[in-house]
Amino acid sequence: MSSLLDSSSTSTRPGFASTADEEICPCQVGMRSEVNLPRRHMLLSAASIIGASSVTGGASAAVEGAPAGAVHYDVADDSTKEQGRPMFADGGYGTRSQFETEVRAKATNPTDLTSWTFTPLAAQIGNLTPSGLHYERHHGGIPTIDPARHELIVHGMVDTPKKFTVADIKRLPSVTRKHFIECSGNTLTEWAKPTAKTVQASHGLLSTSEWTGVLFSTLVRQVGLKEGALWVLGEGADAAVMTRSIPIDKLLSDGMIVYGQNGEAIRPEQGYPLRLLLPGFEGNTHIKWLRRLQVSDRPFMTREETSKYSDLMPDGRSKLFMLSMDAKSVITFPSADMMLPKPGHYDIKGIAWSGHGRVQSVEVSIDGGKAWRLAQLENIPEPMCTVRFTVPWAWDGAAATLQSRCTDETGYIQPPRDELVKLVGLNMVYHYNAIQSWAIAADGRVSNVHA
Repeated sequence: MSSLLDSSSTSTRPGFASTADEEICPCQVGMRSEVNLPRRHMLLSAASIIGASSVTGGASAAVEGAPAGAVHYDVADDSTKEQGRPMFADGGYGTRSQFETEVRAKATNPTDLTSWTFTPLAAQIGNLTPSGLHYERHHGGIPTIDPARHELIVHGMVDTPKKFTVADIKRLPSVTRKHFIECSGNTLTEWAKPTAKTVQASHGLLSTSEWTGVLFSTLVRQVGLKEGALWVLGEGADAAVMTRSIPIDKLLSDGMIVYGQNGEAIRPEQGYPLRLLLPGFEGNTHIKWLRRLQVSDRPFMTREETSKYSDLMPDGRSKLFMLSMDAKSVITFPSADMMLPKPGHYDIKGIAWSGHGRVQSVEVSIDGGKAWRLAQLENIPEPMCTVRFTVPWAWDGAAATLQSRCTDETGYIQPPRDELVKLVGLNMVYHYNAIQSWAIAADGRVSNVHA
């Protein structure tokens, strides 16, 4: 049978998947399956094979010209025999290689003004998400804001209400920290039955960046807090005027007003010029295009935290302000809609995270949760930050069910789906963090299942 330890099985069997174009997915590039991939597949990305009904877009199956973010250049027969292009030909900012095609995938909605995009998790290299691939969620489109005219107002239960320009914020002492942001609706398609066709569609409302900005605890020293201050309303400058109530203890603990992402200014779709960052809290609370912070002694009960972003329990009542994202993990390789070309050596790879602190450990199962093996973490766990994990696997060609589960530093263990549903019921929309299962068929095809 397949083993997480034995690596002896490498043979193919009669009738097994060939290397024909239609039989191999691009996910195998660089894997230890010893398969020679056709060049067409080397030019494709995991984003190009997304087939979920809830997702559109992605890289074109037939790459014409240059993909998004790149410029097309002719390829020399021998790069050592002719000069390359001159520096600064890109205008001074830079582009990615024309052979890299990963893009965010777009959800199918009546309008792109109120919609979202998914990060291509299976194609991500390392721990950080490129700024251009960070997932998006918008409620009123992406505003264009001149930072020279933008102000952040801090008022309410403060000693001295103030307006801060972006320049004022940048003059304050700053910090730089790595944190994930996850939409509370991430994986919501999987409550009742396996729906998403790829890991990008199921788990792609998750991204990790290095953020630079000012701690709320630093900013608030400029205005002072009145006794009894317990909540803060964050308000955005988008057309939806997005507002959420935030416990002041969270803001004082590690909340940030950020203006930098991955070494440059945050992108417009991520809240340029200012964004509220709340490590470990659901993405909707990380108010983009931040323009106002109002301090109060009670939550503001806005639309986005009552009729939306609340959790409906089995008895019909709603739980409000379930803000932290629980421990979660997902295997990104192999994952749904991929194709293992033949039995042999593979590295099971994935991502784990927790909104309650550091990831302590990740375990992987190849038999649907009957037995577990500890995975190797590829980066040092940091608070409210993703970690990558890997486990070597010798696949013998038999059917298998792959799972991963995360344990965070609080001792919380990511639950199986049946336990989560038993606890909260099927009325829930948000905060799905159950163990994800990928079924490997005998022919190497990978699909999304409940196990």
